[in-house]
Amino acid sequence: MHHGTLGALTAVVAFALLAPVSAVAQDRVRSDADGAGEWTLPRTPDGRPDLQGYWTTQTFTPLERPAHLGDREFFTDEETAWLQQELTAEGVDPSAREILDIVDIEDRAEFQRYKYQANRTPDERHHIHYDNEIWLRTPVPKGLSSRRTSLITWPRNGRFPPLTPEAAARAASTRAAQSHPSAFDSHETRPLSERCIAWSHEGPPMMPPSYNDLHQIFQTPDHVVVFSELSTYPPRIIPLDGRPHVSDAIRQFPGDSRGRWEGDTLVVETRNYAERRRFRGAGGALHVVERFTRTGPDRIHYEFTVTDPETWTSPWSVELPMVRIDGPLFEYGCHEGNHDIRHILEIHRNLERQAAGDTTGTDSR
Repeated sequence: MHHGTLGALTAVVAFALLAPVSAVAQDRVRSDADGAGEWTLPRTPDGRPDLQGYWTTQTFTPLERPAHLGDREFFTDEETAWLQQELTAEGVDPSAREILDIVDIEDRAEFQRYKYQANRTPDERHHIHYDNEIWLRTPVPKGLSSRRTSLITWPRNGRFPPLTPEAAARAASTRAAQSHPSAFDSHETRPLSERCIAWSHEGPPMMPPSYNDLHQIFQTPDHVVVFSELSTYPPRIIPLDGRPHVSDAIRQFPGDSRGRWEGDTLVVETRNYAERRRFRGAGGALHVVERFTRTGPDRIHYEFTVTDPETWTSPWSVELPMVRIDGPLFEYGCHEGNHDIRHILEIHRNLERQAAGDTTGTDSR
């Protein structure tokens, strides 16, 4: 991290830690948190809604609506209650995030089998990062975010809009390049995530990862800081003072964020993404608008809209509740002790030797 960025973050964090938690002005509002009833909106000393604290975006709600649910935008109250009971039960595999994608809720016996990792076949478990849940547990049970059948709220079918012809061709080219043997020639030809440069879920916008899904928010009158646990970027320092975006010639993996208050909602607009970022296949025209609204003692209503006319035929939007959680948040040091790149390339060199008929030894380079 550059010294300038570190200094700015230190100043923002120091102010936030010193700011009193009690509100200068408070509003009585109806909370959307279950059972919260009437609730008093806390405010910072400058009168803005207090968003500070630790929050989690963990959820079993799928990003896209499962095909077998068709046009159903919401689960029924009975289905929601049953799913919450099943998904928050002791021993449920927290990495089974695609459970609703492949298991119809009507097939409750199959649902029961699949939700436990130990009951799955090896083929079903091939995507699991770890054989145990130590690294995947969080302090609160992981359930549904709401009654919605998908996090995507627009288009109304709960799925990504179609790709433009140019984006479809670009995606096909990327898939071909990744499957070509030359993709293993060097660390420079490996995906950004393998190199700990950028994760596919990293914000903005903030997509829910499989694990390490905590976020810490700090506030001052002029800045908001969003510090995400599973991130290869420095904490996001968002100016609120009306300054313009940086020059379009300056491109960054997390883009360039600017915030403003619209009533009691924090609105953050991000652009100037690096072309190589390729968030879900998007390019340099990617534009993201996030909205943070405190709706209860333990809830922030987080929603965002993604626009890139060079990639999708229409914008798409997501709603993702953020739930308050106890800290602390620990550093996610991706490169520390990370031997993946070396081993990936080493294995491929050995495969090349075997294909050439050389089985006399292994290449440890």
